[in-house]
Amino acid sequence: MTTISQTAGRSLRPSSSSGFFATLVNAAYALFDRLERRSAVKTLNELDDRALRDIGINRSQIEDAVYGQFKAELTRYL
Repeated sequence: MTTISQTAGRSLRPSSSSGFFATLVNAAYALFDRLERRSAVKTLNELDDRALRDIGINRSQIEDAVYGQFKAELTRYL
């Protein structure tokens, strides 16, 4: 019995258009991620110091916590 592969005759390299669309999708995800993080920073900045203390951060640590540079101290509470 002979099996014919569905990929026969197709190039193994992705086409340049798929690379372009993948780059475009990645850029869109990066943009949405950036906007979401900016929104989180804004929301945290609107909290009072007592609420921030309840979360476990102070005002000077907001951006580090949102952008993931504050992991060492936060992980001890998780």
